[in-house]
Amino acid sequence: MTVRVMLVAPVIGSELRTARFGDDGPPDEAALAAARTAACALPAPARAFTSPAPRCRRTAEALGLGAEPAPHLADLDVGAWRGRSLDEVAATDPAALAAWMSDPAAAPHGGESVAALVTRVGGWLDGWAGDAGRVLVVAEPAVVRAAVVHALGLPPAVFWRLDVRPLSVTELSGRAGRWNLRCGRELG
Repeated sequence: MTVRVMLVAPVIGSELRTARFGDDGPPDEAALAAARTAACALPAPARAFTSPAPRCRRTAEALGLGAEPAPHLADLDVGAWRGRSLDEVAATDPAALAAWMSDPAAAPHGGESVAALVTRVGGWLDGWAGDAGRVLVVAEPAVVRAAVVHALGLPPAVFWRLDVRPLSVTELSGRAGRWNLRCGRELG
């Protein structure tokens, strides 16, 4: 039996435009319109899930999905850095930022490390082993990167080298604990 997990990155929002950590800002209205237009490009899933983030939920709605919220698909917890820009953190605590970007086990912000995110998302992904059908997920880019790192057995340090564009699809297909990657494509 093969399960296909389609990971959709949400539309762009204010936090991506300003490189702000986990701001939960509103999604871009023009991008939501593009998602509504692209909805027909997605095959019907057997199940659909969304990260709890408002931007992900709004993207799932725009795509016409009756997606269930899934706490295991929450964005990377950046602790004390939440709401701050990358530039602000770099200016006030460059050593902590450098440690976080170079050591997947580091969490100088008091939140979650990249390694912990990969483990959390990987546990959710492995829960689909033995199932069949198509699962569609709308989740933040960090969750998509973590899923790819886990699925392919990559070292967590690779996490920062993966780019996930807004409103793109990354497909993983799995059977018997082995995952394959179909690289991201834009919807629409």
